[in-house]
Amino acid sequence: MSTAASRNLNPRGNFSDFDYDDSQPLSAHDAQTAWIIFGALVATLVAAYFNMLAFTATSWVKDMYSHGYIIPFFAAYLFWIRRRPLTEAAPVERWIGVGVLAASLGLRVFSAYFDFNNFERLSFIGALLGVCLLIGGKSMFRWAWLPVAFLLFMYPLPSLVENTLLMKLQTWASILSTWTLQTLGVSASRMGNTILVDTLKEPLQVAEACSGLRMLTIFGAMSVALVMIIDRPWWDKLVILLSAIPIALASNVIRIVSTALLYMAFGQDTPWLVDLVHHWAGLAMMPIGLGLLWIELAILSRLTIPIDDDAFAPYGAATA
Repeated sequence: MSTAASRNLNPRGNFSDFDYDDSQPLSAHDAQTAWIIFGALVATLVAAYFNMLAFTATSWVKDMYSHGYIIPFFAAYLFWIRRRPLTEAAPVERWIGVGVLAASLGLRVFSAYFDFNNFERLSFIGALLGVCLLIGGKSMFRWAWLPVAFLLFMYPLPSLVENTLLMKLQTWASILSTWTLQTLGVSASRMGNTILVDTLKEPLQVAEACSGLRMLTIFGAMSVALVMIIDRPWWDKLVILLSAIPIALASNVIRIVSTALLYMAFGQDTPWLVDLVHHWAGLAMMPIGLGLLWIELAILSRLTIPIDDDAFAPYGAATA
């Protein structure tokens, strides 16, 4: 039998140059083998990048990035519920995966040598995407890239982006909080990031910790995760993504205004109130933000009709 004939008669064809069908699911045996190889490659990448991941984890002790601990677990959950059956992949797709993996590892070596932490972190995401292409081709890449890219939320923001957002959010929180107090009839004025209230002995300082950047990073991750889970039209998902900044800002303004009103009612020297404001007020922003997000979803559910598309519905639900 000729070589060409033997290749055409490949009973499985998943690694053959011919007769692959990217809509045809792999057999149970081939799928199990592919998933084992996928797990082994991911574990190898985690081991190879362990020093980078350990260094990244040092930023998670900061309040602003304390959510970093749960991001890998949530990304794995998103990967699981979005998974689809593995299908036949063309050899060229696998070779592209090899190329992406090699380029990512090359970027990692370059970044580590010149101490470019941000590029080194990005190379880890690229390497994982390369593995997805290598194992499942473009079919796997289509449903897996978003959960893999979600891992970006476990990284701290680049210094330039962080400082720019910090100053912007700090300024806007001061402006909107002052305006809200004035709307409520409180005699208040703003000087930079300091809010002067006539009835208070000490001015309210909107410090960097009160800028709302921590809330923005958490709500940004939450909004992206929600978009990947809910079955809503694309325009609803776009609104949810764009609302992350306004919701984070509104939650912070509510906290600052509530603090000012409580100080006016009970005094700034009240021990229990000082403890409440400094230790617990920040935690109150999360239920406030979730409440605003729930209201937004309720409004959108009444304005738009979900489309009948189960392309990325949870695999278990789609096959039930």
